[in-house]
Amino acid sequence: MATGLSLVAGGGIANGPFGERFAEQCSRPAEARPIPGGLGERFALPASPEPTLSELFATHPRDGGATGFLLAQLERGKPLLWVQERMAILEAGRIYPPGIPFADIIHVEARNAQSALWAMEEGLRCAALGAVIGELWGDPKALDFTATRRLAVASEKSGVAAWLVRLGGSPNLSGARMRWRVASVASLANPFDPRAPGAAAWDAELFRARGEAPGRWAVAYDREANHFHLVAAASDRAVGENAQRVA
Repeated sequence: MATGLSLVAGGGIANGPFGERFAEQCSRPAEARPIPGGLGERFALPASPEPTLSELFATHPRDGGATGFLLAQLERGKPLLWVQERMAILEAGRIYPPGIPFADIIHVEARNAQSALWAMEEGLRCAALGAVIGELWGDPKALDFTATRRLAVASEKSGVAAWLVRLGGSPNLSGARMRWRVASVASLANPFDPRAPGAAAWDAELFRARGEAPGRWAVAYDREANHFHLVAAASDRAVGENAQRVA
């Protein structure tokens, strides 16, 4: 493991039957595969036809709810590599693997952005992973167009989706194919308990994408049905089934 990286959780997957399958899959040549189709019957978010690099900017650096928007789009059933830069942990908090709906998570803490980007690129070489996520704070010098372009190419070559979560960063020049700006909004009503929160909801803006028109939507995610819904923004009077895209 490179200097400046710490394996926080997930080391146990190296042992036992799962670890053997994981090592065997990583040793195989990567095959191109389509991204899982259909995020839901009610509403499908724009998505790249092939796994690639996407960026997610939370409108507030400590809006952890935006991570749920990302997780709702990931393929289940495969290990997830999650790399957090040290400053991202100090400013926004460390992930809590038991609260993430994935059976196997490899969590790596990186000393700086350069180490985090290296770990992401190395992880993207392994086609056995479901996705690689990297959390970076601010606008580190190491995160330039060349670095993002390398991640995009590595993701597209291996068929493993890559996400850069930009905390407190600005949308400067990037090689990311899709770039989202996301804010948490009030959850939907709970159908069983009016005092409890219901499905999570977000104000999601796709402000740059290759092959897709920019747009902005108010969406909620139904975990049980595994699909998104269009919902009303707080100031909207009517939405429901006929909700329209907000340009």
